[in-house]
Amino acid sequence: MAAITLLEAIRQGLWEEMERDKNVFLLGEDIGAYGGAFKVTEGFLNRFGADRVIDTPISETAIVGAACGAAMMGMRPVAEMQFIDFISCCFDMLTNYAAKSRYRQGVGIPIVVRGPSGGGVHGGPFHSQNVESFFLNTPGLKMVEPSTPYDAKGLIKAAIRDDDPVLFFEHKLLYRNPKIKQEVPAGDYVIPIGKASVRREGKDLSVITYGAMVYTALDAADRLQQEGIDLEVIDLRTLQPFDREAIVATVKKTSKVIILHEATRTGGMAGELTAVINEEAFEYLDGPVTRVTSIDTPVPYAPPLEEYFLPQVEDVLKAARSLAAY
Repeated sequence: MAAITLLEAIRQGLWEEMERDKNVFLLGEDIGAYGGAFKVTEGFLNRFGADRVIDTPISETAIVGAACGAAMMGMRPVAEMQFIDFISCCFDMLTNYAAKSRYRQGVGIPIVVRGPSGGGVHGGPFHSQNVESFFLNTPGLKMVEPSTPYDAKGLIKAAIRDDDPVLFFEHKLLYRNPKIKQEVPAGDYVIPIGKASVRREGKDLSVITYGAMVYTALDAADRLQQEGIDLEVIDLRTLQPFDREAIVATVKKTSKVIILHEATRTGGMAGELTAVINEEAFEYLDGPVTRVTSIDTPVPYAPPLEEYFLPQVEDVLKAARSLAAY
């Protein structure tokens, strides 16, 4: 096994699924001849041909609409958003059509809508968003955000094989990050959708997070260890449906919880997770559930402003110290 990047892991997962199942095909802007904005699909056109690697017009609504129609006819489309921000263009198609099809007419729509998300690369307000809370209130949609190459490959395979629509978020800061390269099996494997992972065992505090913030939490845990505070880090991996059992288990273990995410605060994942903890594990809490998130503004373009906007290790340290002393 060779150590590979998260981007290469997604490439391998897509490639292997297209080899495995002739009904899997890709569509999106510049994914064919150009190989995708981030080169995720480079080489796919030569191997699989223009019938299965389809360059589309610049219309996210048309991309997802075509994917939905193909899925209803037995295909398994994987639609790429050049940046996940533009998924808002096809909000109606996803929420009012794809998500409701099984409930309305008993027909699942097995599509994957994938694309680069997140900030930290100075992409500005239109190329840096985390859009999970847009769809958290939509029954029928699944959402996945891997943080490691191993998970990325296993989860993209699981998403393609799922019989319902899956939104697959790929944090662009992690795509080629050499620090998170990982050995990934060449053989077939899947990571079940809906299962979290314990990235670090701890006994004093829990941090529940996902995506690039997993590494912010782990960096904070290393520093807090020197202060005698033992942090447990839970990586949700799947944002909808999220792993309630894993969340309740870590609350029972440490009794103090920080929820960390890069998306803005109001209406974010942290609020929903807090409600679940209050409903299912309140009696185990020894302090208030604490949120560490971005602030409620669009993502700034200027690097110093973006750094201020995004949660940093220091923000986690401050929250953890306060909660440990509570």
